[in-house]
Amino acid sequence: MCIAVPGKIVNIQGDWADVDFGGVSKKASLRLVKDPAVGDHVLVHAGFVIQILDQDAGEELEKLLEEVTAFAD
Repeated sequence: MCIAVPGKIVNIQGDWADVDFGGVSKKASLRLVKDPAVGDHVLVHAGFVIQILDQDAGEELEKLLEEVTAFAD
């Protein structure tokens, strides 16, 4: 099974973005999406941004992920 992780683009340099995953920042390729922008909520899989989410969906997904990780602790 594969999983995509939600994050938020905080910086773009060429075809690469710094994506914030709840306080952890990682680089991800932007080659698979059109017109990414700083502040976009995205799904990342295997080092690639595979989808840009709308603002509401991105925020809701982040909240759900926070709840799940808090439950796991």
